[in-house]
Amino acid sequence: MFALLSCIGISQTYVPDDNFEQRLIDLGYDIGPLDDNVPTTNINGVIDLDVDGLGILDLTGIEAFSALETFTCQSNNLTSLDLTQNTSLTQLFCGNNQLSNLDITQNPNLIILWCDFNQITSLDVTQNPSLISLRCENNLLTNLDVIQNPSLNVLVCENNQIASLDVSQNNTLSRFQCGNNLLSNLNLSNNPSLTFFTCENNQITSLDVSINTQLINLNCAFNELTELDISNNSNVTQLDCSNNNLCRLNLRNGNNGNITAMDFRANPDLNCVVVDNPSGNHSTWEPVSFSNYIASQNDCSNFVNVDTLDNVVTNISYTLPALINGNYFEQSGGNGIQYNTGDTITNSQTIYIYNETACDSNESSFSILIIEDDYYIPKYFTPNNDGRHDFWQVFDSNNSVKMTHIFDKYGKLLKSLTPNSQGWNGTFNGNPLNTDDYWYVVTLNSGEVIRGHFALKR
Repeated sequence: MFALLSCIGISQTYVPDDNFEQRLIDLGYDIGPLDDNVPTTNINGVIDLDVDGLGILDLTGIEAFSALETFTCQSNNLTSLDLTQNTSLTQLFCGNNQLSNLDITQNPNLIILWCDFNQITSLDVTQNPSLISLRCENNLLTNLDVIQNPSLNVLVCENNQIASLDVSQNNTLSRFQCGNNLLSNLNLSNNPSLTFFTCENNQITSLDVSINTQLINLNCAFNELTELDISNNSNVTQLDCSNNNLCRLNLRNGNNGNITAMDFRANPDLNCVVVDNPSGNHSTWEPVSFSNYIASQNDCSNFVNVDTLDNVVTNISYTLPALINGNYFEQSGGNGIQYNTGDTITNSQTIYIYNETACDSNESSFSILIIEDDYYIPKYFTPNNDGRHDFWQVFDSNNSVKMTHIFDKYGKLLKSLTPNSQGWNGTFNGNPLNTDDYWYVVTLNSGEVIRGHFALKR
């Protein structure tokens, strides 16, 4: 038959795979029976060819499809694919095969390439400047260079072994999925069009999505992030940042009410989460047991437990009691000399109780006043709610004081204090009074009356 066709000038293309040839027969490009040959004139003008899922082992003969633009050969048993002669190709779908290599350097017009679920170890797309969609997930890639693909809109490269990926030239990227690789960092500052981004199961330590204001879906679970801020991403409705090392999580994006999926489980050091409305409904968020929602990151320290002790006035030394939460320090912030339970304090000072977690810290303080007399009258106080000198009071170490009255400079009674009261906070009828001098009259149990003045400083 071949000799007869050759005699009359009809060129034949060798197609050794019976499943491939049968498909060409079914499409009307050949007639039976199977003879491993197809008339070249029948196929060299074909623009679109679909041979999906036919168990094809060998695509020898595809080179004769010289006008081919769209080729689909997914879900076969291919171990090799030579498309170097198909220079008009614009769309290639060859996923779900057993390819270990794919050469597309001779296909400069390619705009869509889906080669997912193969065994490809290297993929060169630097000669495909018009690519808008690249799916190469579930391969064995260790490197991927997309710098020469400025029009890329979709990039899916999950489940490979890629350690570094530069998307700085892909500023039209809308969908980007790079989960399950070996990435330690990603720079998304040139990708303002991103709406769908997943990078789960990598080794990423820092992720800045502040420029990605179109983002809707974000999955960065199973990384090494210590901080995540989506306050600039008002369109986010789905977020999974579970299984990281988060210390700070800011979800205050003005759109919390429209979030359909939220998961920040397995961040063991996360004390608090910043949200739109701390008292809002977060019952569908994971973990459901979490309740430390706040409006500002500054409030996070409130969730670090720290012991508090009352101010001490004594005419002898003071022994530091045991603490449950925190340690004693000479200075604020866990600085200076560290004191221990049972230490004896013999001089007047302020002592700080400092406690910290892996993420935040908190502290309290108390004053130890050691006096020689039975009582001590402070010369000033500063009621600014900083935990130090916020109240004025007479310190009575021997129960000598019966009553204390406080007056302004015009003689108006402002406050009467009984023994062991908290003291005066510098207000009258709920209103804070100005910086000024104020007068006191202290009546002792002995009947003696002591008069003097002190300063209120703000």
